[in-house]
Amino acid sequence: MIAHRMKGMFCASLLAVALAAPAAAEPVKLSLLHINDLDRIEESKARGGLARLMTLVNRERAAAEHSVFTHGGDSISPSLLSGFDKGAHIIDLFNEAELDLMVLGNHEFDFGAAVTRERIAEARFPVLGANAIDSTGTLIEGTLATWTREVGPYTVGFIGLTTPETPEISSAEGVTFKPLVETARGLSENLRSNGADLVVALAHTGIVEDLELVNGDSGIDILLSGHDHLEITYYNGQRAFVEAGSQGEKLMVVEVTMDTVESRGKQVFVWEPQFRIVSTAGVEPDAAMAAKVQTYLDQLSKELDVALGKSSTPLDSRRASVRGGETAIGNLIADAMRQGVNADVAITNGGGIRGDKTYDAGTSLTRRDIQSELPFGNRTVKLQVSGEQLLEALEHGVSRVEEGAGRFPSTSGLAMTWSRSAAPGERVKSVSVNGQPLEMTATYTVATNDFMAKGGDGYVIFTEAKTLVDAAAAKYMASMVMDFVAAAGEVAPKVEGRVAAVD
Repeated sequence: MIAHRMKGMFCASLLAVALAAPAAAEPVKLSLLHINDLDRIEESKARGGLARLMTLVNRERAAAEHSVFTHGGDSISPSLLSGFDKGAHIIDLFNEAELDLMVLGNHEFDFGAAVTRERIAEARFPVLGANAIDSTGTLIEGTLATWTREVGPYTVGFIGLTTPETPEISSAEGVTFKPLVETARGLSENLRSNGADLVVALAHTGIVEDLELVNGDSGIDILLSGHDHLEITYYNGQRAFVEAGSQGEKLMVVEVTMDTVESRGKQVFVWEPQFRIVSTAGVEPDAAMAAKVQTYLDQLSKELDVALGKSSTPLDSRRASVRGGETAIGNLIADAMRQGVNADVAITNGGGIRGDKTYDAGTSLTRRDIQSELPFGNRTVKLQVSGEQLLEALEHGVSRVEEGAGRFPSTSGLAMTWSRSAAPGERVKSVSVNGQPLEMTATYTVATNDFMAKGGDGYVIFTEAKTLVDAAAAKYMASMVMDFVAAAGEVAPKVEGRVAAVD
């Protein structure tokens, strides 16, 4: 956990005297109850899940003078259940939880912008998306740029921001994302000119973007973020920044004391944060939410608890594994894709493999297992590329492995060697397709997922390929893998040098 705390310092945010609160006002406390990156509704290892989380939220609400329950984005996907209902269940559950405010995350676009709009329409809470611009040139239908809450004599303004990287890592066709700092600055100025004393950015942004918002000319006071799955509390004496991990395992509580003090004959608004990170471990689940969650889990079990076949070898789908090197499970998925569309090779991104677990040799694989590994609803498409384009795709796949980027390739029908120490773009040392050296001018057929075919995870080269089987005619990846395992009865994938690092 990263924690930077500077106590005893006040942020003096000067406003015009006409906007200042009355001199006699008592200090007012606002509890910001923040979560982010929560798509799994059930607990795991006696932590997280909506039922345990709601016990904490209800407790904090009851104890707080004023409170706002916020969500930093990423819930519609990529859970198991979202593969069946495209995230409708999570909106229903957050309605039940009486969530106060949510910002769009990149995973809110995993099923396309049309589904995003459907989920927003179902929400009984405001959804912010200040920098997400639809093809019409306006905010996405149903979203707000800002939202305000009166807290005693003070006004708190909220801005919603989403990482501009979203089109690359999700399926936000037709949606563009305006620059973060510029957007925040304009909206902050507007909120303050309309009487806001404190400005809070509710954002789904990466850590580099977070620091730009906190340290740049954004105009905000507090940043409630998401996206990186980090636990952070940070205060530099002027701005505060928090992120709450993921999956509701912790509730981030930011207690903001707001007051008006006299300075040089003027009434000045001041504020100070205090942070608490409250764990769900050992917390009794909220009964009402637990019952609601269980109805969805029961529906899911009927769909998923069906055995397909056995893996006689161990499998590892942990995040670091599938984003950092060749894995047996990645090979299994790629083999199923290549066979499914009868392609020369298959390439799929490690970031699309999401189970984050290990399986012992001899494990009976179920539909649940496969769906948990491939929850995005992606389809297997077939492209035609040149050898030169295939090499460029592979170079891209290993270009940011040291960052744990989701673009790392799992392959079938090809073998490559690459150097971790070489510069990006010069890392691939050799490639063979079905045992023969790659020919730059030859053409090859490639099985990949529709997300990558549209340039997802930065595979822009695939947008230049000829499409042989498009998404409309394609089969779901997860179904293809299920069929592959069921047809075999027993599979034995292993790491065999398909994507071999030489240093």
